[in-house]
Amino acid sequence: MKKASAERRYELGFTLIELMIVIAIIGILIGAATIGWRAAVRSGNEAATLQDLKTVASVEIQYYNTHNRNFGTFDQMVKEQMLDARFSTNPPNVDGYIFNLKVTPKTTNQQTTYTLNADPQQADGIGATGKNHFYIDSTAGTIHVNPDQSAGPNDPPLGG
Repeated sequence: MKKASAERRYELGFTLIELMIVIAIIGILIGAATIGWRAAVRSGNEAATLQDLKTVASVEIQYYNTHNRNFGTFDQMVKEQMLDARFSTNPPNVDGYIFNLKVTPKTTNQQTTYTLNADPQQADGIGATGKNHFYIDSTAGTIHVNPDQSAGPNDPPLGG
């Protein structure tokens, strides 16, 4: 009789230690999935931002050619429907990045120029929307990247 009741005790369910181990394993799996998901979101944001930079640079060339050799601001390009409404806020916050466009108007001594920076919404920490900062300007059209701070013309070109 004692043997039968001892066997039934093990059949009733899990022990507390077994449940704690299962909960710990589930927690580890959720943590790994969260880290992977965040990395995928950051990579997606960066890929979309690189495409956005190329789009803005292309639209700037179109604007330049149709507006008496002047580059346009985000407001001007959105107003003419050359860029979509995502770029209508000041500053635009698109695909997890904040875009900062500076246009220098044409003068008698100087041609018009523009510089465009794209920085992650939150540069450091767990909630960062991207790892890298990007820069492009009207002189070379090359995208520059800096992992630590706002990129500039002296930072290495993307892929270089």
